[in-house]
Amino acid sequence: MGAAQLSQVIQAQSVTIATQAQVIHTKDERIAALTHQIDWFRRQVFGQKSERFAPEPDPAQLHLGEVLPVPGSVVEKLKSIAAHTRRVVSKDGAASAEELKFFDESKVPVQSILLDHPEIEGLAPDQYEVIGEKLTYRLAQRPGSYVVLKYHRRIIKRTDTQAILCQPAPSGVLEGSRADVSFLAGLLMDKFAWHLPLYRQHQRLTAAGMNVSRQWLTQLAQQSISLLEPIYQAQFTSIRQSRVKTMDETPIRAGRSGHGKMQTGYFWPVYGERDEICFPFHASRSPDVVSQLLGLKAAIGSVLLSDGYSAYESYAEKVGATHAQCWSQYPESGFIRSTNMIRLY
Repeated sequence: MGAAQLSQVIQAQSVTIATQAQVIHTKDERIAALTHQIDWFRRQVFGQKSERFAPEPDPAQLHLGEVLPVPGSVVEKLKSIAAHTRRVVSKDGAASAEELKFFDESKVPVQSILLDHPEIEGLAPDQYEVIGEKLTYRLAQRPGSYVVLKYHRRIIKRTDTQAILCQPAPSGVLEGSRADVSFLAGLLMDKFAWHLPLYRQHQRLTAAGMNVSRQWLTQLAQQSISLLEPIYQAQFTSIRQSRVKTMDETPIRAGRSGHGKMQTGYFWPVYGERDEICFPFHASRSPDVVSQLLGLKAAIGSVLLSDGYSAYESYAEKVGATHAQCWSQYPESGFIRSTNMIRLY
């Protein structure tokens, strides 16, 4: 092999070595990038909880290793907007006159009740004439369903005296309301015993074919609660007369104190010897609240069970009662109660 041929071979090998070195360098960079990706994904799946985060893929976010595309000409996107419309305000049939129907009679079970005037009792059919009829609708509730009570109040004209008679609509616990007492009781039971909010009860009424408003349900709940005030006061009076009482205080957010902020109020559950319990509310946790709720007169041998809050001990010393803390037991009365248990009510 001559010198010229040897020089050509050496030059060709040099080019090959340079090309192979470039390929190796490119592959090394690729391997390093893929190794970095694998390590990142391994930390998301098997790493510590504080490091574990696997967000949903964002279609606008490029994946690792993707090349940013060259933007083309910007195309302006347009969208059509529907013409402005206003919702027609509908009247609430349940809150208006008694004769106005607020339901679909083809979908709602209706129980008809005939009411006759007491003056026609004992009269023969030829002694009076039915000249018309008035209808009164009341929304009632039965276990697991709603029903409308349809009272037929016939308008009677006596043939002897020519007097026109009509039995008045039955009175309800809420004067002028179209809600039957069974519906009011079911409304409060569903809300407070079964924790079914009024908006869900409204959805259930709508599904049952009743055309009433959520505002009407709110008004009924407020008016019905006011009817229970005498029962609450009588029960609280009984608790105050108990020899052994249990008391606690529980914070609750109630009322706005600013934008996005709620004030902190307190329920003060009080438990008596006859298994009575009341939940008076006060805006503060002041020690004076205990005296306001329980009064300054205590029965002979009174015992107050509570936690270690100093307000209870101070009250017990003030009225001459025994302050018993959590898990205290009184065998002579069979009364044992933990202040933590009162939270279960």
